[in-house]
Amino acid sequence: MNPASLRCFSTAIITTAVVLTGFEAAADPITPAGAADTQPALPAPGIEETKAIAEEAFIYGLPLVMNYAVMNEYAVDKNSGQYKAPFNTIFNEARVFTYKDTAIVTPNSDTPYSMLWLDLRAEPIVLSVPAVEKDRYYSVQLTDGNTYNYGYIGSRATGNEAGNFLVVGPDWKGEKPPGIKQVFQSSTPFAITIFRTQLLNPADMPNVVKVQQGYQAQPLSAFLKQPAPPAAPAIDFVPATTKGIKDNFFAYLDAALEFVPETPGTKDLRARLARIGVGPGKAFSFQDLSLGHKAAVLLAMKEGEDKVAKYLANGMKDINGWKVGSLFGDAAFFNGDWLKRAAAAQGGIYGNDGIEAMYPLTRATATGEPLDGSKHNYTLTFPAGHLPPVNAFWSVTMYDGKTQFLIENPINRYLINSPMLPGMKTNADGSLTLYIQKDSPGPDKESNWLPAPDGPIYLVMRLYWPKTEAPSILPPGSGTWQPPGIEQADGKP
Repeated sequence: MNPASLRCFSTAIITTAVVLTGFEAAADPITPAGAADTQPALPAPGIEETKAIAEEAFIYGLPLVMNYAVMNEYAVDKNSGQYKAPFNTIFNEARVFTYKDTAIVTPNSDTPYSMLWLDLRAEPIVLSVPAVEKDRYYSVQLTDGNTYNYGYIGSRATGNEAGNFLVVGPDWKGEKPPGIKQVFQSSTPFAITIFRTQLLNPADMPNVVKVQQGYQAQPLSAFLKQPAPPAAPAIDFVPATTKGIKDNFFAYLDAALEFVPETPGTKDLRARLARIGVGPGKAFSFQDLSLGHKAAVLLAMKEGEDKVAKYLANGMKDINGWKVGSLFGDAAFFNGDWLKRAAAAQGGIYGNDGIEAMYPLTRATATGEPLDGSKHNYTLTFPAGHLPPVNAFWSVTMYDGKTQFLIENPINRYLINSPMLPGMKTNADGSLTLYIQKDSPGPDKESNWLPAPDGPIYLVMRLYWPKTEAPSILPPGSGTWQPPGIEQADGKP
C-alpha cells in the first residue's frame, strides 16, 4: 500500500468511525459504539482486546499482504496488467522500469529486472547464473513470503563466475546435491526472486539481454536428470490487487497466511489473530462484526498505520535531511520486530540488505522543509571527491511524493546515476550539482536535470554494493560518508 492509499485509508477509517458512532472524529468512537450496539456479534474478544489484536494484525500482516498482492499480479492473474510469468518461469525485462510500472512502490529504474516467482512445494528449484564480465554488477535477491531476504547470488555475494544454486522450501531436508554451489532455504513455499543486471548506458541493453538469457530455473529432478515427483496440487488463490489492499486487508491477510507457516516465534501471535477470526482457513468478515467491534477494528488499523508512518519518519538517522539506516534483512535481522518489517515494506518492499545496497531517502531539504516541485527548485551538490562510495554504482531516483511511483516527464529521465557521469557537467571546483525541479533548468544545465513532479517529492539514493572501507556509508546511520543535503535554489520564500 503506497502512502496515497494509506492516506485515503485513514480518511475512510475516520469517516466510517464517525458514521458508525454518530460522534465527532475527535471523540473516542469505541465506547459509545459499544454502548449503542444492539447487533448480534460473532464470537469475539471484548472491544478493547479486539482493537489491540487488530492493530497487531495490521502491523504483522502488512508485508505479507503487500507481497501476496504482488504475487497475484505478477504470477497468478494473467489479466492484472502487471503479469510477468507463471511460477518457476523467469521473466526478463529488456528495459528499465518507468512511470507505467505501478505494482511495486519505489521501483528501481537503474537495472533491468528479471523476475521469478518460485513454487517450492513439489521440489526444490535450481537457479543457474552465467559468467558475467567483472565490470558488470548483478545480483539475485531471494525474498520469501515473510519478506525476509534469505540469500543472495551475484557480484558481491558469490562473484561473477557461472554457477548452480539450490532453493528449497521450508520443509525440505537433504544434502547438497553434486554440482550445486550453495543451498538457500525459504521460510515459505512461495517466494520471489529478483535479478538485477546493471545497465551501463542505453546502448548497453543488448549486453544486458545476453546476461539475462543465461539466467535459468529448473526443478531439481530435471537438473539431476531424475524422474519428477508428483506435481503439487493446483491452488485457487484468493484474487488480490495492490490497489485493493486498503479495502480487503483482512481477507488478503487470511489468504496470505495460508502460505506462511507458523513458527515458534509467531505461535502466540497467530493464536491471538485467530481470536478475532484471522488466519489460514478462516474468513474474517467485517460486515458480521458488531458495531463496536467494527469501530475498534477500523481505529486499530488507523493506529497501526500511524505507527508504521512514524517509524519510517523516525526509525532511521536523520543526516542532512536524508533518512539513513537499514530496514531490510533476513529473519534474524528483524528478530520479531514486526513494526520494523512493516515500515520496510511500506518504505519500498523488496529492498536489499544494507551490505548489498543502501537507500538514503528524503522528503525534505537539509533544513527540514518539505520538498515540493510545485513551489520550489532545488539542488543537490556532491563536493569534489565525495561522490557516493560504492563498488558497483550509485543513483538518485525521483518519485511522486504522494504515490512513490516514478513520474512521467518530458525527457523520460527518472534518475541520475554514476554511469551518466561522463555526459554530465561539473562545477569549476570539481563538484557535481544536480538540478531538481519540474521545469528545465536550461540547455546548459539539462544534462544534470532530475525532473520533479508538480507537487510533493520523494527521493531515494541507491548505493549498490557500498564500500566497507572509509569513506563508507556503512555501518548504516553512522558511516564516515554522509549524503549532502538538498538546498532550495530559487530564492522563493
